[in-house]
Amino acid sequence: MPRYRNHLPQLGNGLFLSDGGLETSLIFHDGVDLPHFAAFILLDSADGRERLTRYYQRYMAIARAAGTGFVLDSATWRANADWGEKLGYDAAALRAVNMASIRLLEDLRAGWDAEAGPCVISGAIGPRGDGYKAGAMDADAAQAYHAPQIEAFADAGADMVTAYTLTGIAEAIGVARAAQACSMPCAISFTVETDGRLITGHSLREAVERVDTATGSAPVYFMINCAHPTHFQPALEAGEPWTARIRGVRANASTLSHAELDESETLDAGDPAELGRHYRALRQSFPGLKVLGGCCGTDHRHVAAICEACVAPAGAA
Repeated sequence: MPRYRNHLPQLGNGLFLSDGGLETSLIFHDGVDLPHFAAFILLDSADGRERLTRYYQRYMAIARAAGTGFVLDSATWRANADWGEKLGYDAAALRAVNMASIRLLEDLRAGWDAEAGPCVISGAIGPRGDGYKAGAMDADAAQAYHAPQIEAFADAGADMVTAYTLTGIAEAIGVARAAQACSMPCAISFTVETDGRLITGHSLREAVERVDTATGSAPVYFMINCAHPTHFQPALEAGEPWTARIRGVRANASTLSHAELDESETLDAGDPAELGRHYRALRQSFPGLKVLGGCCGTDHRHVAAICEACVAPAGAA
């Protein structure tokens, strides 16, 4: 059952951690084969579910020790129709695996220390296409396309949904409208290129403002993920109203471009401590950033460094 759907605690003043780069951690650190970068296939086996459980528990322990809240994102970034078809999942199988992802997170939350900060369950949505390339859907098509996954999360009892690594404004509008139709709180997370712009050339400001205008500000907040802080921090404007809508960051460890990462056969894990310092600088300029995690190349070491860099300054502020 949803616990926070009608009152998301990360909309308050507390700090929330999340996990790191699930897929890159599993592939490069654990040697797990994830066809098409799809972690949701692990939900179909006891061994896979146990592996995911151990993965999440590392991050939850960091948040518990620091006294922060935690956002549990499901392992379903690829669990939509196009990617599912490539992996042999029809609509019924996708609905089942999306619902199973939420049940796994509910089991994890059941073991969460009641004295720790709140633990929010979020159904993770990925783009229809590749997160490094521009999509071609209009908003209506995107709404229809993403609705079944959002409906599965709603029926399974998720608190909210978060759409990650979106590259286009129209797809973001469609996701927000689909979530709104299901009465599900929704966060929209864009990825940007090294120039701080979406791959379509739109600025972050334009993306946020156009989604809000088209949906009546339906998203509860926006995020940025799958880019290094040096790629997007210059694009943010302190004091501008639109930046107040950005409430979370899940950055890459690497400063490489998406094109370079796509061609790389090794993992660029960057420097966890340096990444933590970037997050601290972001929080100092934008104290409204409340949800902090990692993306490609990051693991529990990076999230621990982010926590160490940000928890004390945030508390002091």
